[in-house]
Amino acid sequence: MNIIDAIILGIIQGLTEFLPVSSSGHLELGKAILGDNSVPEESLLFTVVLHFATALSTIVVFRKDILDLIKGALKFKWNDDLQFIVKIGISMIPAVIVGLFFEEQLEALFGGNILLVGCMLIVTALLLFLADKAKDTNKKVTFANAFVIGISQAIAMLPGISRSGSTISTSVLLGNDKTKAARFSFLMVVPLIFGKMAKDVLSGDISLESQNFTALSIGFVAAFVAGLFACTWMIALVKKSKLSYFAIYCAVVGVIAIAVALFN
Repeated sequence: MNIIDAIILGIIQGLTEFLPVSSSGHLELGKAILGDNSVPEESLLFTVVLHFATALSTIVVFRKDILDLIKGALKFKWNDDLQFIVKIGISMIPAVIVGLFFEEQLEALFGGNILLVGCMLIVTALLLFLADKAKDTNKKVTFANAFVIGISQAIAMLPGISRSGSTISTSVLLGNDKTKAARFSFLMVVPLIFGKMAKDVLSGDISLESQNFTALSIGFVAAFVAGLFACTWMIALVKKSKLSYFAIYCAVVGVIAIAVALFN
């Protein structure tokens, strides 16, 4: 993988991790367009590095919230902060189950399956359109909501289903406040990303031999900077109910991907 490809894929990951257009789907489309022929070990390491960059950008954007949660939890009282952390834990359950027991089946869906990506982008578009029409409230995420949102996050492991789009949409459709929905959506993925990274590293599937560390470093920086921008922008867009624009975008890209897959 050359430096230009690393920058492009890093920007794609950074933007699409937060914008509701599916990071995994766009990475698959990006690799297909760029003709990525990386061996599995190199591709996996690059993906891990990009996900670490976006997780770090989430921590930077929500650093005050995270510090407040930690301080609140350390009081060892059943306060809002500790309850929020428990809700995050509950939301992780579906994705953890899928990751542990269906990892091979899930990975088989990646690797240039443009038709699947296109179809799932259409699903993402429908979710975003419905969420954009929902009325704003002051309701916060409940424990039951957290599990349902977690199911959406697990489904979003499919390439083409936007994780942020599906979780925010699900939360809003459940009647939750849009700003609170976005905050919960972005924070709930951080422990999952670090957990997945630890699993990949400990599995021994990642090889550090013969790696282009310059491309890895540049890809990391590109994803981190793009992630900072996208995360901040997305919060503002959710508040202003501008998800319909992304619904149109996902629908258009989805239709193009399906057309290319069927007629190429």
